[in-house]
Amino acid sequence: MRNRVISALALLAIGLPALFLGGIPYYILFGFFLVVASWEFVNIVVACGARPSRWPIVIGVVLITAARYFFPAVATPALAFSILTLMIFHLIDYERGRDQAGTDFAIGAGGLVYIGWVGSYLLDIRALDNGAWWVLFILPTVWGVDTGAFMLGAAYGKHRMTPRLSPKKSWEGFAAGVFTSVLTGGFFAYAFSTWGPLNLDIWQGAIFGLFAGLLTPFGDLGVSMLKRQAGLKDSGNLLPGHGGALDRIDSWLWGAVLGYYFVKLFVR
Repeated sequence: MRNRVISALALLAIGLPALFLGGIPYYILFGFFLVVASWEFVNIVVACGARPSRWPIVIGVVLITAARYFFPAVATPALAFSILTLMIFHLIDYERGRDQAGTDFAIGAGGLVYIGWVGSYLLDIRALDNGAWWVLFILPTVWGVDTGAFMLGAAYGKHRMTPRLSPKKSWEGFAAGVFTSVLTGGFFAYAFSTWGPLNLDIWQGAIFGLFAGLLTPFGDLGVSMLKRQAGLKDSGNLLPGHGGALDRIDSWLWGAVLGYYFVKLFVR
């Protein structure tokens, strides 16, 4: 717990200035996490027996995220170019004798889409009007899910929720995560509408918290699935107490997609 708290405080010290500066500092911060996560993704699937081409994936994530944040009009071509480039590498790999090159390509393309394209929603949120405030609303609400599930689940969890994927997760912890995310979403909606520029009712914040509590745990479980198959405990060791970058952003990816479309569809 001590290492988790220290790592969290260090992230806040670095993240808050980058958040309010926006632009290149914000991209460097979240782009760094996404690039490291792509590196860890390759490590995980290699441990599963696959052999996707690392550098086309890592460079592709840089290209996709930079396009989404700075040049949105070419974001889709950047994704297409990255996937097609990856295929060329695996065609060569097959010709050199790698019989599983087709599977390697499919796995690598999945990494490009999930970490590069889906991960770019973390950048899209900041690009919204009052984007820094939306990040401060969405991500802490997601953290509320994790905090409630971890603290209360560890203390009161008795009924295992996913024995194979994550044996320590319990239904009590899941319920606690939903409860705390509803409270967190409602609180930040009130706070940032009263003392900030957002236009949110408490009930809107609570509803977002409800969906975050119900859905973002799937991001955590998805990465757990990969790690279980690979026989790994953590995706890496970037953050003491938290594991790797992919361990840290697993639920953020889901929260960013939910948060972005929540703002675009339901906020005036």
